[in-house]
Formats: sequence, structure tokens, C-alpha cells
Amino acid sequence: MKKSLVALAALAVAGVASAQSSVTLFGVVDASISNYSTKSTWQPSTPFAIQPFAVPAGRKQSQTALANSGYNSSRLGFRGTEDLGGGLAASFWLEAGLNNDTGLGGLSGTPGVTTDRNGGLAFNRRSTVSLSGPFGEVRLGRDYTPTFWNDTVFDPFGTNGVGTNLISTINNRLSSFAGPGSAVSAGDNYVRSSNSIGYFLPPNLGGFYGQFMYALHENTKSSDTGFSSPSSKGRYVGGRFGYANGPLDVAASYGQSTAADTASAAGSLKDKINTFNLGASYDFGPAKLFGEYSQVKNKSDTGVPLNVGGFPFLWNTTQSDKYNGYLLGVTVPVGAGLIRASYSSVKFKSGAPQTFNFFNTNNNARANQFAIGYVHNLSKRTALYATLSRINLKRTYNDTTGAMNATTGGSPGYLTGGGYAPKSATGYDFGIRHAF
Repeated sequence: MKKSLVALAALAVAGVASAQSSVTLFGVVDASISNYSTKSTWQPSTPFAIQPFAVPAGRKQSQTALANSGYNSSRLGFRGTEDLGGGLAASFWLEAGLNNDTGLGGLSGTPGVTTDRNGGLAFNRRSTVSLSGPFGEVRLGRDYTPTFWNDTVFDPFGTNGVGTNLISTINNRLSSFAGPGSAVSAGDNYVRSSNSIGYFLPPNLGGFYGQFMYALHENTKSSDTGFSSPSSKGRYVGGRFGYANGPLDVAASYGQSTAADTASAAGSLKDKINTFNLGASYDFGPAKLFGEYSQVKNKSDTGVPLNVGGFPFLWNTTQSDKYNGYLLGVTVPVGAGLIRASYSSVKFKSGAPQTFNFFNTNNNARANQFAIGYVHNLSKRTALYATLSRINLKRTYNDTTGAMNATTGGSPGYLTGGGYAPKSATGYDFGIRHAF
């Protein structure tokens, strides 16, 4: 009898625990047949240069691949919530990227980032634990940055596949040119930040929402004197504030990422990326319109060590490059399908001293992209899709970081050197997506 009572009590406790807690397994498997190509054209070095007879006008590279994440990012995740009572809840979220074309883990769905196709499964998309209540939510771990949210939410293609907008592609390439000074991986702090502390406003503010994030650089501090100083590479600070009500959604964000920070007797380098963007969407019913404006400033301070009268100091030079971009997009429901289209443009303005020549090569570089696609929903979880994208480039060689040399995805870059400069890129995706 006592054993029966103990068993019934255990079952009752288990029932209460299950009612107060929940764990969900979820994921997306997305595969596509994709093609990526790039073209470079010969550029004259002087006003009167003549193209050599044996030199072709253009140089091309292309690749056809069984790719992933052309519509939604392939992933596998676990999330759970425990009701603590009194309006409090504790939650966790572990989400890993998948390269389902090879069966291995990786940062799938991240534009411009090379995936580790030899690596195992890792929770590199999101890995957080949080506490929420009437005050909002405090979230710790690896998560999306506030400034990336606008790039993906107000993109009809959701920054996936060859249709990923130029603002996102170029920003991601810019962050990948991070300098030395930390174990933080190149490309971090644009899409996601590790080691972050995030705060989210509560959802009951009449449509207003917002978040703040601070990511620790976790570099070791040193007491060395002279030109040495602790590196802050990897630090990110940013916030986002918006309003969503009915068909309208509008949000602005600002963030600063320290891409490089070194100082020694050999010299110094500080590189900070400051991002501001403003995005909006409005659903009219027959069509949903998207728009975004973005400005990114890449400020670099380089110090050269000098010694005057036995006193050491650094002679600093500063350069601030700007990337101004905008996006216009639309989605149109058609029966069980959805037509998607976008036009995006980014203009680069160099902060280097201007020089004069007949070709005025210090003129601003520009990149333009048009993308169009169609999604056919076979069910709520399964869809077929097709996307086509074209990028045109102008004077991208003025951008010394190479961020403006944007492609539609895949591995082929631009064949340069010998008087050739990047000119255009084309890509397409044909695929299937299944969510569970």
C-alpha cells in the first residue's frame, strides 16, 4: 500500500513538472541545386591605354552545387521553457546550423561566411539561456545582433540564398576582414555575437518593441607599459527599437563592433564598424512592401611608433570609409505560392586622400542587385522554391577591403590582376524546404 502511494505521488509530481515545463525539438532541412558565376572585365590603366590583342575582354568563373539554405536556413534545435510562477519563466535555446548537402554541421544560411564542412554539429546559430517576466527578458549567450535584425526582417528573401540583399552581403564581407587581436572569429558581430548579454522589452507595450546587446571581447588584460594595451577586438554594443501594429512594422537600430584592436612597440591598429539602419514593411493584402536604409562607417586608426627626444609616442592616421545602402522589396501571394522581388544598392565612399587623374578612379564605387523568386507551398511545412539574382559592380577596386566585391554565394570569386576588375555576378537556386 505504501509503495502504491509513493508511486502515485511520484506520478503527480511528474505531472506538475510536465505542466510547468516544455522542451521542443525543431528544425529545417533545405536543399537546392544552385549555380554561381562571376565576371571580371579588363580596365585601362591610363586614358590612352589600348587593350592588348591577345587579352580577352572578360574572365569568368562558375560553380554548380548541391547547396543548402536557399529559402530557410537549415538547422536543428532544442528549446524549452520552465514556468517559475509569479510571471517568471526560465528558457533555453540551442540551435545548430546544418550542411545537409554533406550531413555535417556548419554556419548554414550565413551570407558570405565559409562553412566548416569537416566540423561536427555545434550550436553556432543560437545558444542562450534567459530569464523573462513582466520586466522583459534577459538573455545570455550567442544570438543575433540588433543591427542584423533589420537586414533580414525587411528583406523579402530573409537574407537566404542568392537573393540575399547587398546590404547584408557587403556588411558580412566587411566584418570578415577583421584584424588580429582576439580569438573572435572573422565575421562574428555582424549576424551574431558570442559572449553577449541581451535585454528585450516586454511584449505588452502597445506594439513597441526593442532590445539591447553588449558582447564581451573576453581578451586578457595586461599590465605591460609602453605601447601595449588590452585589445577590445570582438566587443559589440548595439540596440534596436521598433513599432509593429497590424500591417505596419518599422524599426531602427544602431551598433558598434570592434573588428581590430592591437597596440605594441611595432605600431597600433584600431578598426571599428559603426552601423545604423532603418527598415519598414507594410502589408496591403494583395502585396507586402519592404524598405530599408543603411549606413556603415568603417573607421580605422593606424599608429606609427616614433621617438622624439627620447620620448616614445604614436603618430596616428585615421581613415573613415562609408557604405550607404538601400533596399526596396515586395512579396505577392498567388494562390498557394508567393512571388518575391527586391532591388538593393550600396555606394562606397573612400576616406582615403583623393587624387586626380583622367579616369578619376577615386570616384565612389557602387553595387546594384536585382533578385526575383517564387515559392510554392505544398503544405504548411514543405515548399518548393526558385530564385534568380544579378549583381552589377562599378569601380569596386577603390574599396581596399574588398567588401564591395559581392557575389551571389558559393565559392567562385572574381579573377582579377593583369588589369581586370570585378564586373558582375549571377546566381540561381532551385530547391525544396521542409520544416519540422
